[in-house]
Amino acid sequence: MTDFLLELRSEEIPARMQAGARVELEKLFRAQLSAAGLETGDLTIWSTPRRLALIAKGLPGATAAVSEELKGPRSSAPPQALEGFLRKTGLTQDQLEDRDGVYFAVIDKPGRATAEVLAEAIPAIVRAFAWPKSMRWGKASASSESLRWVRPLSGIVAIFGEELIPCEVSGISASYATHGHRFHCPGEITIGSASDYAEKLRACHVIVDHEERQTIIRDGAAKAAADAGLTLVEDEGLVIENAGLTEWPVPLLGRFDEAFLEVPPEVIQLTARVNQKYFVVNDASGKLANGFVCTANIDAIDGGAEIVAGNRKVLAARLSDARFFWEQDQKKTLAQHAEKLANITFHEKLGTVADKVERVAKLARWLVEEGIVTGRTGTEQTSAPDSSGPRPSPGYTEELAEQAELAARLAKADLVTEMVGEFPELQGLMGGYYARAEGLPDAVADAIRDHYKPVGQGDDVPTAPVTVAVALADKLDTLVAFFAIGEPPTGSKDPFALRRAALSMIRIVLENDLRTNVNTLTSLAAIELIPQIATARMAGVITSDLEALGRANLIGQFDRKEYVEKLRRDTEEPDYVATLHRDIYSVLPFVADRLKVQQREAGVRHDLIDAVFALGGEDDLVRLLARVKALQAFMATEDGANLHAGYKRAANILKQASVPAEAGTQGGAAPALGQDAPGLRLPPECMTDVDRALLAALDAAEPAASAAVAEERFTDAMAALASLRAPIDAFFDGVMVNDPDETVRAYRLGLLSRFTGAVHGVADFSKIEG
Repeated sequence: MTDFLLELRSEEIPARMQAGARVELEKLFRAQLSAAGLETGDLTIWSTPRRLALIAKGLPGATAAVSEELKGPRSSAPPQALEGFLRKTGLTQDQLEDRDGVYFAVIDKPGRATAEVLAEAIPAIVRAFAWPKSMRWGKASASSESLRWVRPLSGIVAIFGEELIPCEVSGISASYATHGHRFHCPGEITIGSASDYAEKLRACHVIVDHEERQTIIRDGAAKAAADAGLTLVEDEGLVIENAGLTEWPVPLLGRFDEAFLEVPPEVIQLTARVNQKYFVVNDASGKLANGFVCTANIDAIDGGAEIVAGNRKVLAARLSDARFFWEQDQKKTLAQHAEKLANITFHEKLGTVADKVERVAKLARWLVEEGIVTGRTGTEQTSAPDSSGPRPSPGYTEELAEQAELAARLAKADLVTEMVGEFPELQGLMGGYYARAEGLPDAVADAIRDHYKPVGQGDDVPTAPVTVAVALADKLDTLVAFFAIGEPPTGSKDPFALRRAALSMIRIVLENDLRTNVNTLTSLAAIELIPQIATARMAGVITSDLEALGRANLIGQFDRKEYVEKLRRDTEEPDYVATLHRDIYSVLPFVADRLKVQQREAGVRHDLIDAVFALGGEDDLVRLLARVKALQAFMATEDGANLHAGYKRAANILKQASVPAEAGTQGGAAPALGQDAPGLRLPPECMTDVDRALLAALDAAEPAASAAVAEERFTDAMAALASLRAPIDAFFDGVMVNDPDETVRAYRLGLLSRFTGAVHGVADFSKIEG
């Protein structure tokens, strides 16, 4: 068994491409050897800015000999068929085997030397290599068939054991020679085998193992900061990037002018990180200090003093620009900046960003005024006749509503500032800083800063009422708007990040325990949106929404009666109205799908979410999830599993009798079979004990489960269903449902219909798997 070394040397490979290149090299190498019949074990793959290296340990000296058998035509087949088979196999007719009138070709292939396989594989790997971006170079680049590589390829080392693998790619022949560090050891190095590769390069100031370089940078940067009494702000992405930029990393600590600390710390960190690839440091109090750690690529004779001085000058220029942006932006208020939003198109069918801001502001205010985001908190509380407890006082609610509307109107203003133009990553954050700088309330500044949250799975969810109102309104408007214009996500395509918006909205609702209905929110967002995109064509949709929700006052510039009458008159495009209505109200099933995705990681079964959603009218996500979790706990019990089995049996019987499983009846009646009375009674001699037991259990369980669901005591609702388990089991064991007596049969079908109806009062068990 022999080790193999492959090095592909080139000009600098971008750091961001190196991880993908290592994966690609492994994939192509394994594929080439597997196709030749060679199994590869563990591979070691390294990268530096100037090389990709692969070491394969324990390769055999040759491939195994194989015998291949091919089935050919029948011996009685036309001559043309036989001639074609012979051409394919390269054999003559007398070399074929005749087995029961069918020709077979047995081809013995001797093993091939591994060195020969590798000599063919290396050029194939290089030419098939997929880079995110690649280039042609030199005179050969005039042809589109010339070699493409991320940067000009300059050398190949290919050694099997101690034997050079003879191969050539676009005029570059494999050799034993490579190069060390560009400055410390620019000359050639002769590699003897895979075993001495890493150490020979190390002696020439090249650490070929990227993970070792990462460790040096990570530990060295932390030590440099600690030696100065500072703490490194950890940034693993920056560690990986610097390791991809250096072959001999040396972390060095530098300082910048304290005056720059007037700029927000996030700006300083982003400037240092994005533009210069520097780490930043904190002082003992945890605040940003006027220090940075850069990563040199040489071991300087002066300890890096000149390197640090040069980097200090470059960083000072960058920070001067940032301070200029910071000062210039504050010469205008956020409201003045926001005026420019009217010049930015949000979407060609949805108007400008200013139009979106107007919609979000009204939605945010409504969320506060209705108490959806304020709950029952507040310093002053009054009793409300339609609630079970105290609610915030009108004065407190009005103050929050004003703050929510103001925050929403200013939330996007920083998009047109100089700072966010330079660093788009700071949108929202800079708005919060500018809001505080001009003296706006903290609640408003926090809402502007955090209204994009949560951005990802690990991001914090806003909890302050004003922030929640603006964040929820922003995401809700985005969802409804793009559904309304027929731009929902399709397959893997989601250009407007609607899946992320839905997941963020779900997290805001659930983690803040917001009690509202998705369809209500959708309707209110539609009321704000549709006058802008289709005022004269939406009679059916808008009229029903306005009448049902009574929120016409949200359309500020429209008179309610005049607006509704206008919509009623303009009905010349009913197909468009129906389509738009369908698109808007498909937001709920979309949110339901995202809820299943979001809850999967929490161990909540998707079929149980479907079972509750299928009942209809359950779009309060907090209530729905509590109901689903109670159902999941119940289904994990023996009673739950057996009741589910009983439900399926009852549903099958009712299906055969053409009785809807979810119909539900009273007292054992079966209206679907022609019984008009609410409670059909059998003569005492026709009723059995199990009939009476099931009827009594239903009389007790139905109202108990219904009341428990209405009062959101979902565990009690499941307990009420559990009481039906024994009676329904006894019913199936003790009686014949399809009794020859038509009256008895109708009565028992009615009992089963009541049973399935009682179960449907809690969840649609037909949606439950298992």
